[in-house]
Amino acid sequence: MSDDLNSVKTEATKPSAYHHGDLRAALVRAAEAVIRERGVDGFSLREAARRANVSPAAPTHHFGDARGLLTAVAAEGFRGLWEALAAADAASAAARATRTERIRAQGIAYVAYALAEPARFDVMWRKSRIDSADPAYAEAATRAFELLCAAVEDRSANLENPCPQGGDRAIAAWSMVHGFARLALDGALDMAEAPAKSAVETLLPAVLERLAV
Repeated sequence: MSDDLNSVKTEATKPSAYHHGDLRAALVRAAEAVIRERGVDGFSLREAARRANVSPAAPTHHFGDARGLLTAVAAEGFRGLWEALAAADAASAAARATRTERIRAQGIAYVAYALAEPARFDVMWRKSRIDSADPAYAEAATRAFELLCAAVEDRSANLENPCPQGGDRAIAAWSMVHGFARLALDGALDMAEAPAKSAVETLLPAVLERLAV
């Protein structure tokens, strides 16, 4: 009996086992969960650690502080955005789409990603809460923007010579699409006759069609 009790006690008090990489990913997922429920301003490192089932001090070994963890979430967000835009661009290339159709496809993919990943999307643009100079974040953001810029300039993406951040036409297209995404996330497009997802497929193409970029 005592052996059984000791066995139960050992199992109950054994800390959760994470491999090094697993803990980092678990903390990023936990941070996203907190942000979905509480928003970026309601995020805390302690709550992310609690949800990942680790000690409050554990996140500091990977991210340093809350800013570091939020930056990792933002970088992951840009990687996901790049994947969404790249998939749309590949489909456009396969269909031999025109420049306008290519921009439209990426625009729809951009807004759809924002609706699918609202927690990540919110953090990606909160420059006051993240370290925008972080190499991983900067690389992921540049890759995503380069895809959009390449569509606007009707060329192949080139990370060795990416679009300048001040590219007027790319900024114009990005601003239009990002504003549409923000309206959709804020519920401004959630009308009974035109739910947000339907609006993305019907209103956004019409908006982009009239945008001279």
